[in-house]
Amino acid sequence: MSGSTLKLIALFSMLVDHIGAVVLEAAMVKVGYTETLENVYLFMRWGIGRLAFPIYCFLLVEGMEKTRNRRRYGERLFLFALISEIPFDLAFRGKMVDFSYQNIFFTLFLGLIAICAMDAIGKKSIAFFWKVLGSGLVFLTAIWIGEVSHCDYGGKGIIAIGLLYIFRRNRIHQIIAGCIAFLWEITAPIAFLLIGFYNGRRGLKLKYVFYGFYPLHLLLLYLISRALFG
Repeated sequence: MSGSTLKLIALFSMLVDHIGAVVLEAAMVKVGYTETLENVYLFMRWGIGRLAFPIYCFLLVEGMEKTRNRRRYGERLFLFALISEIPFDLAFRGKMVDFSYQNIFFTLFLGLIAICAMDAIGKKSIAFFWKVLGSGLVFLTAIWIGEVSHCDYGGKGIIAIGLLYIFRRNRIHQIIAGCIAFLWEITAPIAFLLIGFYNGRRGLKLKYVFYGFYPLHLLLLYLISRALFG
């Protein structure tokens, strides 16, 4: 399974999750909660929607390892974090600006900064103790920033990215670490069954598909929910 196949699976999972979170939740507020609607909602969000973020965390680590320019990679993530914030706030908060919760690109950007810094420390010609100490401080600082900045998934998302990076040299160990990192989301570890079939190839060139899809689909879902349910 190529990286582009994993990315498309994650896109589908994210879309289903956000349809449930934005449109179906608005429907339940408008017409009232029913057992059928609630079951569909739970299936969309917890049955399908939890697969996306673990895959994106894995692909972030792969991207960091294989990109020819980490700085540009980070710049793209940060740019689309800014672009996506208004659609994100509209979809999930119903207003254009809300600093109480930040979109997933900020989490991925912070995670990338953390693992790039850890990688740079690991390559320095210093004692193993200082490498561990420096990397640990970077990791803990990134987790703290993820929490206080209220990024999507918060510090738990940074922990997942960090563990996938630490165990990146052994796929089995990486999958086990990823499953442990996401045990708090019951169905999320299923994503690592798919990751186990990853063949290390990029596949189709979909570099900007996720970047553009994320803000556009959030804006569209917001408009649909407003048109249908006010």
